[in-house]
Amino acid sequence: MVKDIIYSIKSPYRQSMDIVGYTFGSGERSCCVVGALRGNEIQQMAICAQLVDTLKRLEESGCVISGKSVMIIPCANNYSMNIGKRFWTMDNTDINRMFPGYDQGETTQRIADGLFKAIRDYVHGIQMASFYRDGDFLPHIKMMDTDYGKIETYESLSDFGLPYGLLRTPHPYDTTTLNYNWQVWGCRAYSLFSTYTDHIGKKSTQTAVNATLRFLIAKGILKWTLHRGMHTRILNEESIRTVKTGCAGMQKKHVTIGDEVAEGDILCEIVHPLEGNTISLITSPVDGTVFFAHNKQLVMEHTDMFSIVPFSNV
Repeated sequence: MVKDIIYSIKSPYRQSMDIVGYTFGSGERSCCVVGALRGNEIQQMAICAQLVDTLKRLEESGCVISGKSVMIIPCANNYSMNIGKRFWTMDNTDINRMFPGYDQGETTQRIADGLFKAIRDYVHGIQMASFYRDGDFLPHIKMMDTDYGKIETYESLSDFGLPYGLLRTPHPYDTTTLNYNWQVWGCRAYSLFSTYTDHIGKKSTQTAVNATLRFLIAKGILKWTLHRGMHTRILNEESIRTVKTGCAGMQKKHVTIGDEVAEGDILCEIVHPLEGNTISLITSPVDGTVFFAHNKQLVMEHTDMFSIVPFSNV
């Protein structure tokens, strides 16, 4: 294992912010795994930390294929991590909306530029991603469905052994993300979503670690024995049905991620926050599997509460 500072930015008031990369093997830049770009991505950092620990032992056992190398970057935003703030501490900007970066720009543009220059030439790229919605997901792998993507990249969604592989049609704001820009530079890029963001789940962490190792084995980067995981159902992100609340109140949940529901089943109740009576019932629009569930008790009107994968699409 080689530990390097791949980018550093000075601060007038604190020590420099260093982005540290851990490299295993040597030769071809085969795969790069990036963890926390945001300050609340605790689970994502923990996944990468466990990957570092696991790959260190596997490398010592001779399991990294000769001529191949893997880099793990657990955290690229420890300033925000230290104070528990999701976005950049000074101006509330998002590093993952600044790629490919600009070395003469604002601070987050410079960080994105320094990071991207160090990792853009890898054959494969995996980002441990989080979503803007507050809630829990079924583990899944996602990639941008762009002109830069390749058919073999789509097929590789199955190599992770996760239950779902999603293809996302990019929106204009996606063009400044790490995943999209990796593809522009010819990297085969994926975003891996684990169940949580701001806390560590032991089972979900191990699921993401195993999925990454499974991918490295499938791509001939790692020689090791690991179970193949689950059959991956690949679908377009647009086919997933989103259920919103029609009024604000306190959530009383009836289902959780992974539950199978029928059309009309009650997903949750919205309770009046002052009077305690049920003011709304949120029901499933289709037969399917609960893919996402909002996890805040107090909800606002028009909040995305659940995502349902219809059975007919899988």
